[in-house]
Amino acid sequence: MKFSDLVNKLDQKYKHSLINYPNYNPEIIGITPIENTQANTISYIEGVKFAKYLRETQANALILPEDETLQKQALDKGIAWICAPEPRLLFAEVIKVFYTPFKPKPLIHPKAVINPGAKIGQNVYIGPNVVIETGVKIGPNSCIFANVVIYPQVEIGANTTLHANCTIHERTIIGDNCVIHSGAVIGSEGFGFVPTSQGWLKMEQSGRTILEDGVEVGCNSTIDRPALGETRIKRHTKLDNLVHIGHNCQIGENCAFAAQTGLAGGVKVGNGVLLGGQVGVANNAEIGDGAIATAQTGINNKVGAGEIVSSSPSVPHKLYLKASIIYKKLPEMYETLKQIQKQLKEK
Repeated sequence: MKFSDLVNKLDQKYKHSLINYPNYNPEIIGITPIENTQANTISYIEGVKFAKYLRETQANALILPEDETLQKQALDKGIAWICAPEPRLLFAEVIKVFYTPFKPKPLIHPKAVINPGAKIGQNVYIGPNVVIETGVKIGPNSCIFANVVIYPQVEIGANTTLHANCTIHERTIIGDNCVIHSGAVIGSEGFGFVPTSQGWLKMEQSGRTILEDGVEVGCNSTIDRPALGETRIKRHTKLDNLVHIGHNCQIGENCAFAAQTGLAGGVKVGNGVLLGGQVGVANNAEIGDGAIATAQTGINNKVGAGEIVSSSPSVPHKLYLKASIIYKKLPEMYETLKQIQKQLKEK
C-alpha cells in the first residue's frame, strides 16, 4: 500500500489531522514498534522523549505529535509523516488497516452441545465442545469459541466474543460488543460463608452478574455473583488479565483495571477510574469518578473523585512521593538519632 493511500484511508476518520509529507510516497507493507523498525513500515512517536528513535529509525513513514522540531527532523531525513494530536490513537487505527483479528465464519460445530431450549441468533459461530444450557439467549453475529461453557438462563448480546475455555455461570447477562477472554469466569459464586459454632455455613449466591455493552474481560479474570442483587460492570469498562471482582461490586463506565487487581465485595467504583497492577480494594470501599490508584495501592475506605493515590494503606500520591524520599534516608536518620540519644545520656 502506498503511503498516500494509507493517508487517504485515515483522513476519512481524522479530518482534523494535520498531514504533511515530502515528495516521497513509499510503499508501506506493515507496522513496527518504534524501538525496532524496519524498512517499508510505519511507526509512531508519542512525544519528544522518544526523539532518539527518530534519528535511528528505518521506518519509511511515521505518525508524529504536533511538534515542529520532530517534524523537521523527519523531513530532513526524508521520512513521510502524519501529524496528529494523539499519535498513539491514530496508530491504533493504522493497526486496523494491516491486521484483522481472527473471526471464524458463522457455523454451529457438530460437536457443540446445545440445549433445545437455547435461542441462537443469526450469523453466530459456535465452536467444538461448546456447552450451552437451557434458556440461554445469544445475539446475532456473536462468536463462541471452543470449550466455552454457558450455564442456564444466560443472555449474551450481539457481536460479542467468548474466547476458548471461558465459563459463564447461570443468569449472567452480557451486553453487545463485549469480549471475554480465555479462562475468564463470569458470574461464579461469591465468597459467601457465615461462621457458626460448627464451622462455616455456605450462603447460597442467588444474585446475578451483569456486563453492559462494550465490556472486555481479560484472561483468567473472575467476576462473582452476589447472594442477593447484582454485580454490575458498566459500559466500555476494560479488565486486564487476572483481575478479580467480588460480589455486589458496582463498577462505572470507561474504567480500566490492570492485571492482578482485586476488589472485595460491595466495592463501588465511579466512571473513568484507573487502577494500576496489583491494586487491592477492601470491602465496601468507594472510589470516585476519575480517580487513579497507582500499582500495588491498597484502598481501605474512600477515594474522592479525581484523586490520585498510592501506597498501602492509600495516601495522596504527592504525599507518597515525599514519603518515599524520606524512606530511603531512614537508616541514616536512625544513626543520627542514636548519636543524639547517646549525647543526651552523656550529659
